[in-house]
Parts: sequence; C-alpha cells; structure tokens
Amino acid sequence: MKIVILDAEMIGKDIPFDGFLSLGEVIIHDFSTPAEIPERIRDAEVILTNKCRLSGDILAAAPRLKLILEAATGFDNIDVEYCRNHGVGVCNVKGYSSPSVATLTTAMALGLLCHLNEYDAYCRSGDYTRSGKFNLLTPPYSEAEGKTWGIVGMGDIGRRVAAVAKALGCEVVCFQRHPDAEYPTLSLEELIQRSDIISLHVPLNDGTRGMIGEKELSLLKPGAILINMARGPVVDEAAVARALAENRLGGFGCDVFSIEPFPEDHPYQKIKTLPNVILTPHMAWGSIEARRRLMNEMQENLSAFLRGERRNRID
Repeated sequence: MKIVILDAEMIGKDIPFDGFLSLGEVIIHDFSTPAEIPERIRDAEVILTNKCRLSGDILAAAPRLKLILEAATGFDNIDVEYCRNHGVGVCNVKGYSSPSVATLTTAMALGLLCHLNEYDAYCRSGDYTRSGKFNLLTPPYSEAEGKTWGIVGMGDIGRRVAAVAKALGCEVVCFQRHPDAEYPTLSLEELIQRSDIISLHVPLNDGTRGMIGEKELSLLKPGAILINMARGPVVDEAAVARALAENRLGGFGCDVFSIEPFPEDHPYQKIKTLPNVILTPHMAWGSIEARRRLMNEMQENLSAFLRGERRNRID
C-alpha cells in the first residue's frame, strides 16, 4: 500500500506520521503545488491531504488510487463526485478541532473586550516604564459578565462557545435554521441588534455566503465585537474593513479569509494594524491536542478501510 502525504507541513512538523509506517510505504511531501501533484500521486493507492485541491482532472493521474484521507472536517477541496464514480473512498475527520476553535474564539473575544493589544503595546513600547505611573486605564475595558453573546451557527463549535460564554456570565442568543432547545433563537437581524459579541460558526454554502454584509453591519450596537471562525466569504470582507475604518465596529477577530493567505490587495491589509483587530493565519483548528486527535483518527480511518470497513466515509 503506497501512501502519499501531499502537505505534511500544514498539519505541523511537530506531529509525526509514524503510525502510518506499519500500514504501508509512506512518502511524505511537506508541501505540493498544483503542478507537482499529478506526478506525486501517479502510483499512490492512498492520498493524505489537508489543503491540496484534488479535482477530477488531477485525480485522473492516479489510476491505482483507492482512498483519500482528508486531514480536516471540510472536504470542499476534493472532487467527491469523481471519487464516487471511480470507486475511490474519501474519509474526513469530524469534531476533532471543536475544542481548539472554541478556545481561540473565546481568546479573541476576551482579548478585544479587554483591549489587550493596546495594553500589551503600552508595556512593550516602554511607555509604561517612562510614565512613572503604576497603572493605565485607557482605553476603558469591559467585563464579559452581563454582555449578550450572539452565536451564528449552533453546531458543536457554536455550542461549546455558548457554554463558555454562559459560564462567563453572558446572555447567550443564537441564530440557526431550527429553534434551539437551550438558548433563545433569533432572526439574524435581531441577533445583530442585540449582541455585544457576535461569533460566526457556520459552514460556507449558498445560504451563508456574504451573510454579514453592509446591511447587517449597519445594525450593530455601538462597540460590538465580531469574530469570524467560519469561512472568509461568510462576511463581506470589504464591508467589514469599512466598518472598522469608520468606527462602526468595535472590534474584529478573524482566522479565515476568502483567499488564504490573504494577498496584498485584500481589504484587511488596510485594517490589519488597528489595535481593535486580531487576525490569525487559519490556525484555530490546530491546537497540539486537536492535531494529535486528527492524526489518530486518520490512522483509524485507514486501518478500517484496510479491514474492509466504512469509517468516516463521505463518498
């Protein structure tokens, strides 16, 4: 069994692939460009990838292919229809990153609420030392208790964030297709109008693309914080940048972008140095614990496949 790993670096060099060595011949590539992939998968029976796009045209270069291991929950980078039509199994990994994403969501929200960027910069710059004063209380920061936290998308991640928000003393409201049994379910417009903190945890599809645009941003409470942990195109990125530049948005945290990495002409280039903005490089999913769970699950997926069992199959 020839196992080709196309982009090991995306999972992290601190996570070993040793568990696959007993399952077949393993060839590891740290990174693969689209032009390199067809030759690298030519003799592959199993492909493991995190971010590489595997279209039908590319997969046609791998006539021996039996299984694709998606090192993620989302699988929009794989032509699943081609795989179905050509007898290629596809496995993903669900739920492994939920605690990790919930942790970073909370960290971003609290960091923005407490203006940690500004206070940290004040100390690092030497201004605190030169001031001769024992404290600084500007800009004023706020407690989480008593705030309304609106959660858009109450899947596993959204529900974990809701539990943390509730523990912090926040009122939790949500927006989703069906009423929630535990938290008040509002229309998107009402959620935006009521919430001090809004975090996004929805998949990208025709119904969610651009769901936070100029109209929605115009409904924000003064000083409201927006956190995007969904997908970049869930928000109108240019509209978000304008809202920040015009002080209509109190704070913005984002781990996902319509183009990754975001290019020089991306709207966020204009707001990336603002003190009320936190941008991270699509890393919310990747705590060390989450990546260990991911690796273990992929090994189990392959072992099950070799035993003739279906496990986490999406084909």
